Amino acid sequence: MSKFVIEFGTDGTPPPAQDGRLDAPAYHRNVEPIWDAIGGFLADRTGDLLEIGSGTGQHAATYAARTKLRWWPSDVYGSHLASIAAWRAQAGLRNLQPPQYLDLTDPDWTWSPGGALDAMLCINVLHIAPWRVSENLVSGAARYLKPDGRLFVYGPFMRSGRHTAPSNAAFDASLRAENPEWGVRDVAALAGLARAAGLTLSEPIALPANNFVLVFARP
Repeated sequence: MSKFVIEFGTDGTPPPAQDGRLDAPAYHRNVEPIWDAIGGFLADRTGDLLEIGSGTGQHAATYAARTKLRWWPSDVYGSHLASIAAWRAQAGLRNLQPPQYLDLTDPDWTWSPGGALDAMLCINVLHIAPWRVSENLVSGAARYLKPDGRLFVYGPFMRSGRHTAPSNAAFDASLRAENPEWGVRDVAALAGLARAAGLTLSEPIALPANNFVLVFARP
């Protein structure tokens, strides 16, 4: 599989800790705003949550400590999987599970141990991945979410074909210049995927720095 996401530690982020932990500057900016948007649903639930594209593992270690859910992190990069494992070891949480390799370019992707999920979480992935990853994420949510389950997706998004800020337009142009398959996705297009999969997409939750949390639900 070709690499289609930006690998932490290769784009000016701080070097890894000696134990393999990577640090993403974006984590420190968005960890609390994202939790404000998703914590009300997750805090008191039990069951399983699958995180797609866990990156450094910092969100997983922070959020798992605030929930009763079995938190299943995943990624496609070996260095990310090692960082997630290192953050997991540092956190020492019983409910934070070992990271697993998961490739959403495969339309028939599965997760281990499998089964129905109470929630899914995807942070800063869709704009640095081909459109088929968005398609496969939503169709996978339709396969795996329990009734009343939720898929939370965080990142920059367009609204009705328009960027929400000049900075997002510039960011989108830079992404597409680097890889024509990348780009800021439109909420309307994602809503269409949701309808086709039998899911609903609620009004986006606005967060700082012109980002949003999208909430997909199984009715």
